[in-house]
Amino acid sequence: MLKFIKHHMETIAGIEIFPVISFVIFFVFFIALTVYVLKVDKKLFNDISNIPLDSNDTDHDEA
Repeated sequence: MLKFIKHHMETIAGIEIFPVISFVIFFVFFIALTVYVLKVDKKLFNDISNIPLDSNDTDHDEA
């Protein structure tokens, strides 16, 4: 089964570029995410982390 798949993949022209493209996409994504996390205001993370503990919001108590 694996031999059949390997042979089929070898017959596709230009297939060796797809792993490189995938690597570049994921690398750029993770670099952008890292830059975003380092640049964002830390107060935003504190506000978001306290949302479940915020007792001022009573909408969840009625359900």
